[in-house]
Amino acid sequence: MIEELDETTARFDIQELVLGWRRLNGEPPRLRLTTRVGLKSDLGCVRDNNEDKAEFYEPIDPPTLAARGSVYCVADGMGGHAAGQIASELAVKSAIAAYYSDMDNTPDVAMVQAVRQANDTVREAAIEAPERAGMGTTFTALSLVQGHALVTHLGDSRAYLLRDGELRQITTDHTWVEEQVQNGVMTRAQAESSPYRNIITRCIGTEPTIDVDSFAVDTRTGDIWLLCSDGLTGHVEDDEIQSIVDGAGPSEACRQLITLACARGGSDNVTALIVKIEDMETVEVAA
Repeated sequence: MIEELDETTARFDIQELVLGWRRLNGEPPRLRLTTRVGLKSDLGCVRDNNEDKAEFYEPIDPPTLAARGSVYCVADGMGGHAAGQIASELAVKSAIAAYYSDMDNTPDVAMVQAVRQANDTVREAAIEAPERAGMGTTFTALSLVQGHALVTHLGDSRAYLLRDGELRQITTDHTWVEEQVQNGVMTRAQAESSPYRNIITRCIGTEPTIDVDSFAVDTRTGDIWLLCSDGLTGHVEDDEIQSIVDGAGPSEACRQLITLACARGGSDNVTALIVKIEDMETVEVAA
């Protein structure tokens, strides 16, 4: 499987990208972020393989950092015969590669375009092998560019922001039950107990065109971002997530969240990626 992924996964040459951004005479970042990152992914207690994929990339080259910032992604694949694992792997790696390779668009447009390229990559990989038919994946990404946090999203993996001790879900689940709640057909409690709660209405890989959610939030010192798969939110309530993320460092918080989800059944793969913005320093740019 690793050889197969090597053949189909989009890759990018770091040195070539750095040279590319420098050739554009990109300015250095005017705001320097200091972050701490925690990441943990677990099989859970039921699955035989992990179809979740989490990845992040934090460039150190000033022009690249100024133009594209750092990116953090979580994807939750679906499909038989390990196809879900392939879908999430392809989506995350190809999206990151496409995002940093796009030197024409603004960061928000570049990431949406990157996700659409990832959609094409996953669909092409599915066509190559009959056992991958219908494979797909959720995708939730956080891009920290200068003073902005850009969120790009499809599916039911989530992005949360903890600010001033208050946890807020930034993304909206693309699921059938969430649509019923939004339309007033179901209550939140009914949706959470519905046997159809895992039916996803938007994802990467299953359709030739995709509708991607994209929005920006201003960044503040002390902000803590959590990206997670539904294996976490299916077992751990928002108030519990808030208490754990607010009470521990990113790595320890990830460990506690995964441990709690598994202790309550771990019915799915569980992934948590936490990014804490510890400091924001204004950088003087020479005239």
